[in-house]
Amino acid sequence: MAGLHAAPAPSEVLDLPIVDAGQDIVVRVPATSANLGPGFDTLGLALTLHDTVRVRTTASGATTVRATGEGADALPDDERHLIARSLISTLHRAGHRAPGLELDTTNVIPHGRGMGSSASAIVAGVLAGNALLPVGERLDAAQVLQWAASIEGHPDNVAPALMGSLAISWESGRAFHSTRVEVHPDVVPVLAVPDLALSTESARALLPPSVAHRTAAANAGRAALLVHALGTDPSLLFPATQDALHQDYRAQAMLPSATLMRGLRSAGFASTVSGAGPSVLTLAVGEDGARAAEDAVQELLEQGDTPGMWRILRLAVEREGAKVGVHQG
Repeated sequence: MAGLHAAPAPSEVLDLPIVDAGQDIVVRVPATSANLGPGFDTLGLALTLHDTVRVRTTASGATTVRATGEGADALPDDERHLIARSLISTLHRAGHRAPGLELDTTNVIPHGRGMGSSASAIVAGVLAGNALLPVGERLDAAQVLQWAASIEGHPDNVAPALMGSLAISWESGRAFHSTRVEVHPDVVPVLAVPDLALSTESARALLPPSVAHRTAAANAGRAALLVHALGTDPSLLFPATQDALHQDYRAQAMLPSATLMRGLRSAGFASTVSGAGPSVLTLAVGEDGARAAEDAVQELLEQGDTPGMWRILRLAVEREGAKVGVHQG
């Protein structure tokens, strides 16, 4: 099995063998929510909201991307598109190149809302590139995770997008690792998604360079409790989602989201900022809990403390993660 190679120099790319033209595949990747409160840069949950890309290899030598849905008007239509870049880099790192590419993307995951849209695009590109390789030269699951996380810069979103359910991720040296935890069937994610976007880089820039040992220890305890609550005992989700490491520092960049989250927590809901924000995630328990969370979000929004337009999405935990298949029809 071939592994990941050093990136070829531009002058070397033309010497790489070309993957077969005429391939036609589809990749479906879920949205994700990272951090989940105290699990900063380590925990991520896959959600039942999916982006889809169809990839065809052609003899044209050109790369074209046709996008529909969320953010389509603002995305490049050539090899600069994140899915295309991730696909092409995967082929190069595996020692191959494409003859030409046609990509048709259907975007459902909101962009810049803390729901893993960039991770979804990267995972789609890496999985597509891997599927286009000769069978005996495809990357294994660990290599796919390593390369996708390397492109993204961290594994907390790409891991659940690849594996489904809850992913716990860590870094050792220069290697990324993740493991999957099955989520209790009673857990129901409810998302409040605002109409304003926030870049992960902007949110991360607000974090202090260090925190007190006491704060770190408290957060570690909550993160450990959160894994237990999500997997075994959802009745503990409220204390388990309490964060002391990042949400308060980021609040100034998304005051409406912080206000909504605090209002929900004051009412006893296990609410957090989704990823870097500004969406707000509530981990409800059962259908009754989900309805109560939706009603509470709507009531708080109507009070006028959280201006702007919001969508309320009741989702489920995506159990299987990303899927790759041959296009039918």
